[in-house]
Parts: sequence; structure tokens; C-alpha cells
Amino acid sequence: MTDILLFSYGTLQDPEVQKANFGRLLEGTADRLLGFVLSEVEITDPRVIAESGLSRHPILQPSDDLADAIEGTAFRITGDELRAADAYESADYRRVLAPLASGLEAWVYIAA
Repeated sequence: MTDILLFSYGTLQDPEVQKANFGRLLEGTADRLLGFVLSEVEITDPRVIAESGLSRHPILQPSDDLADAIEGTAFRITGDELRAADAYESADYRRVLAPLASGLEAWVYIAA
């Protein structure tokens, strides 16, 4: 396994979404992302809707208040799995490297 961390606060935590995109269930640790607030976005990609079962997905917006925190899971993944996650996320999202409450850094998808 590799040291790539992916922080998920939404559908990438769903076992069915993980199996569809990574071919396995991911192992992760609960953590928090600081300085963001949660919103929703309408998803139009039929494949993503079929895999997640949802047409509205959570999405993160930056906050000026570092006390704002989002609960989620930090998953250890491979480079190929990170590319698979990129393919799963719609154009509404962009991937950034962000610090977690644990002191680790992880890739996370936020509003584009």
C-alpha cells in the first residue's frame, strides 16, 4: 500500500461506490477537515447517480473560520485508486491537498 491519503466526507465512504470504483473496500481512519463547510450539488452524470443512488451529493466550500470542521474518513489508497476517484468525481469538484485535524495531509474533493 502507499502513503496517499484521500479524505472522504460523502459518497466515497459508501461500500458500493468503493467496490464500483476501486474493486475493493477501502480501509480508513476517522478524521476531520478544518476550515470548510458542507453544501450540496446536483449530479447529472448517470453513472455516478447509478453507483451512489443519489442525484444530490455533498460538496465542500472553503470557510474563513478554521473552527468549521467536516467529519469524514482518511483512506489509504494507491495512485491508480486516486485516478479512479478523479474519474468518479464530476466537474463540479476539484482535488486539493489539505491538512486534517490529526496533523496528516490528504487529498480531498471540494467545490470547483
